[in-house]
Amino acid sequence: MQMRIIKLVLITISIFSAVVSHAQQKGEISETLLRDFHQSLDEIKIKALRNAVTNNDIKKLAINKTSKKNLDFYFKYKVKTSGISDQKSSGRCWLYTGLNTIKPLVIEKYDITSFEFSHTFNFFWDQLEKSNLFLEGIIASRNKGLEDRTVEWLLKNPIGDGGQWTTFADIVQKYGAVPKSIMPETHSSENTRNMSVFLKKKLKENALDLREMHHSGKSESDIRIAKNDMLKEIYKMLVINLGEPPTEFAWRYQNKDGTVGDLKSYTPKSFYDEAVGIDLSSYIMFMNDPTREYDKLYEIEFDRNMVEGYNWKYINLPAGEIKSMALESIKNNEGLYFSCDVGKFLDSKTGTLDIHNYDYNSLFDVEFGMDKKERIQSFESGSSHGMALIGVDVDENGNTTKWLLENSWGASSGYQGHLLMTDEWFDEYMFRLVVNKKYIPAKTLKILTKKAIKLPPWDPMFAPEE
Repeated sequence: MQMRIIKLVLITISIFSAVVSHAQQKGEISETLLRDFHQSLDEIKIKALRNAVTNNDIKKLAINKTSKKNLDFYFKYKVKTSGISDQKSSGRCWLYTGLNTIKPLVIEKYDITSFEFSHTFNFFWDQLEKSNLFLEGIIASRNKGLEDRTVEWLLKNPIGDGGQWTTFADIVQKYGAVPKSIMPETHSSENTRNMSVFLKKKLKENALDLREMHHSGKSESDIRIAKNDMLKEIYKMLVINLGEPPTEFAWRYQNKDGTVGDLKSYTPKSFYDEAVGIDLSSYIMFMNDPTREYDKLYEIEFDRNMVEGYNWKYINLPAGEIKSMALESIKNNEGLYFSCDVGKFLDSKTGTLDIHNYDYNSLFDVEFGMDKKERIQSFESGSSHGMALIGVDVDENGNTTKWLLENSWGASSGYQGHLLMTDEWFDEYMFRLVVNKKYIPAKTLKILTKKAIKLPPWDPMFAPEE
């Protein structure tokens, strides 16, 4: 009898072990596994943390008070500029950043206290050019099925208000620029969502119409005539939302000593030539992407905002080499187009970007250990916002310690409209920087002569900055 009971117990254990083993092999969460989870908890510690987290904001609980030591907003080298812009509820940071990098040139040239370009002017042309580029992409892919990856990408991304350096440079080189007073902001320029919804809706409808024309045997000439009529409607929608860009205007200024300049007539291009006068094609974009090979030239296919424009190109370099060029540029009073993953470790109250701002490891009693390469590979990090890099501080040995960014979220955001970025944060969350060729070493410039490695536009690393 006793032997039979023992045998039954052994059989039961064997069956249970087999069930558990089967569940584990299938990857299921078993009762045994759940018991293990529960027993692994430190009840006293968990209770205290749970009480805190369930009743408070996680970021506030994770604030690391010791990280604020020795951080001040003094910088040894700083670009001479003034005035803070506000992109409001729009994804135009790339445009604000680009214009903010050349704004100091206007302030210096006319010896004025502040100046701001019209973002609405360049945004109008960006939206029209993007619409044309999209429709041209539809015409070029008219023989492909709707399931084709390129066609699918086009229909999902007909237009948007985001962008990057290349879109800024091309639009300014073609159309020029005007002061903000000449074409001020509108509700739609500061709140782009609704306008974008209707532009996308119309463009998608246009795309299907163009494809249908092709399938019904219409000639390419007829299709392009139809495309131009479609663009005419897009132009009308943009005028209703943003106003019509001026072809000529009059402008004058008052300098710091109170002298008023002569009222002069300009075209947008002649104003840019006089007030700024730099060739934006002499600027090169760099990226720090440890998932791809360094010292190589890359090109993002179809990533531009006009048919005749340039695809987004960049040289991939280690962060240290990018810092050296940025330092030389700022020393010479030239700001830089800069983009990053701004939401990571941002303390918006103090205006600091510091990897030590928050201690999430201690709060959750869990180690968050991914490096930059791993964060990119797992889609945990990528460039999300552009700003003008205008200041840098160094130690007694000339090593960079912190950086100053001019943001476009208004003067009340961060530290008087600026963000302070530690050198460590630069390494971890900086992605793109645009530098004038005169600050680029000869060996790096030689990379531009090599054939670019083509990358697809749907790669997540190349989402537009907003």
